[in-house]
Amino acid sequence: MPDPRLSWSEYFILMSELIATRSTCPRRAVGAVLVREHRIIATGYNGAPAGQPHCTEVGCLLEYGHCVRTIHAELNALLQCAKYGIATGGVDLYCTDLPCRNCARALVQSDIRSIYFVRPYDSPETMQLAKEYGIRLTRLSMPKFPPIPYVNPD
Repeated sequence: MPDPRLSWSEYFILMSELIATRSTCPRRAVGAVLVREHRIIATGYNGAPAGQPHCTEVGCLLEYGHCVRTIHAELNALLQCAKYGIATGGVDLYCTDLPCRNCARALVQSDIRSIYFVRPYDSPETMQLAKEYGIRLTRLSMPKFPPIPYVNPD
């Protein structure tokens, strides 16, 4: 009998979508999950730094067509690791979107092993950095949330 559960990749990419619902920039809701050996070590979503106003409250702060009010989801996940002393070497990233070039640089510096994403992002530099540093890029389809099996406790 086949296993009815989600695969690990489906599980973590669905989590990234759920985490994206906390994003506070209306321009792009992004969620990120850092995973080591099938265990979540950190999550992040795009939003303003703690204590600062969010785009949803005061509007986006645009520079060259990009909102600079928020910290990107991938960077927020990495910063959470830094805050709590969690090593990121060899970790996998599951993200709703392909990281931008600045996040890709931070991920390279953090020794990320693989990046799984759903939505592409126009960033040739991200693709080049991944190739240069041996980071595996894998585009996934967003799976449908499976029905939760009901088990009668009787």
